[in-house]
Amino acid sequence: MECVFGLVGKDFALVVADTSAVHSILVHKSNEDKIMILDSHKLMGASGEPGDRAQFTEYIQKNVALYQFRNGIPLTTAAAANFTRGELATALRKNPYSVNIILAGYDEETGPSLYYLDYIATLHKVNNTAFGYGSYFSLSMMDRYYRSDMSVEEAIDLVDKCIIEIRSRLVVAPPNFVIKIVDKDGAREYAWRETVNDAQVSAV
Repeated sequence: MECVFGLVGKDFALVVADTSAVHSILVHKSNEDKIMILDSHKLMGASGEPGDRAQFTEYIQKNVALYQFRNGIPLTTAAAANFTRGELATALRKNPYSVNIILAGYDEETGPSLYYLDYIATLHKVNNTAFGYGSYFSLSMMDRYYRSDMSVEEAIDLVDKCIIEIRSRLVVAPPNFVIKIVDKDGAREYAWRETVNDAQVSAV
């Protein structure tokens, strides 16, 4: 029951993801961070099979860092999106990754941007998007309330509307969400929306 969605505002982009690690009917943990900080100004939110998600996002993160190390300049968000799309397309013909990605970034020249990539290597630049069962509700809320000139406060209010709708309408809704934002000041964690805290059990 994964839910990952994102949007672009006036001078920022943000990505939101549930934090549940689930297999079949079991919830293993409720604090799994599914949004990776690729570099100082890029975020990658991912949904899909846990192994594919972890392996592929780490692979992209290390290759983005390798490019910057070799060339002395970071990839632009568009370049990172196209590189990621190329890796998905190559894997599609060999050993496909079951992973869907929302890539958000901020560039000095072009400002904030958001890219949609699915498991069959489709790439689109978008203003807002979503993956998972929660997309049925978050996409409809964003269709109704989204504006391209939204401030951070307005965008967070819209995110909260989406989360409330997911929690109230989805039959097995994830309890916790993490929100990360990227703007001229960099990529960072913004807030959590929690209804469940994982119990800390000490070994005896």
